[in-house]
Amino acid sequence: MKVLASYNIKGGVGKTSTAVNLGYLAACEGARVLVWDLDPQGAASFYFRVKPKIKGGSKRLLRRKRQLLEVIKGTDYRNLDLLPADFSNRHLELLLDHGKKRRRGLRKVMKPLRDHYDYVLIDCAPSISLVSENVFDVSDALLVPTIPTTLSLRTLNTLIDFRLKHGLTDVQLLPFFSMVDRRKNLHRLILERPPKKLSFMLKTFIPFASEVEKMGVRRAPLATYAGHSHAAIAFEQLWTEVKSCLTKRHNKPPWAAKSNENF
Repeated sequence: MKVLASYNIKGGVGKTSTAVNLGYLAACEGARVLVWDLDPQGAASFYFRVKPKIKGGSKRLLRRKRQLLEVIKGTDYRNLDLLPADFSNRHLELLLDHGKKRRRGLRKVMKPLRDHYDYVLIDCAPSISLVSENVFDVSDALLVPTIPTTLSLRTLNTLIDFRLKHGLTDVQLLPFFSMVDRRKNLHRLILERPPKKLSFMLKTFIPFASEVEKMGVRRAPLATYAGHSHAAIAFEQLWTEVKSCLTKRHNKPPWAAKSNENF
């Protein structure tokens, strides 16, 4: 089982659309997929038309009074399940902080999933916290959608340095540009000449597109209603690239050495 977290410290960068669309594409290939909506805002649950509610909340799950498998819901799509959000997830930090192994609280909870799924995609809340460290611990890779702007690149730099400082480099980092608007000079400039520290950035980028925004209206993955759009094709290419990265990891990736380059 591969665990992929759609993660960024910033909000509004395309984390949920990444988790939902890549999860759908993986399921279409025949893989058994679970999307875990870990964000208390519940956007992924909304897209899949599932009520963002877990009986007993996240507290009972972390204390293993309920198994994750008991609260998983089916979706309208074959091979694709959802672990819905719950508003109690906003207290997840406090619940994890009271555990014996505070940075590994999610690991034991997720163990039963390994016999049931090929991929788990976690839609994370925008933060850098103890919850984030738990997500890093259980994930094989972090998918980091990044808007091509100066502030977004500085945020990515913060994430890179945080992982190095806390020794969390076992998880693969897979950042890519998202919400790219080629009409903007800054977007074009950064896309064509990214900082040297970002030489490991994925080649695929997701364009800013009204079709992606309509996911909130359609409440469905992009490929189900705009499968031939540029954005849908970009997500297909992104999924192909992500799978390739999972099968061939670099021994010394560029982000493994701390850089003093400023964004």
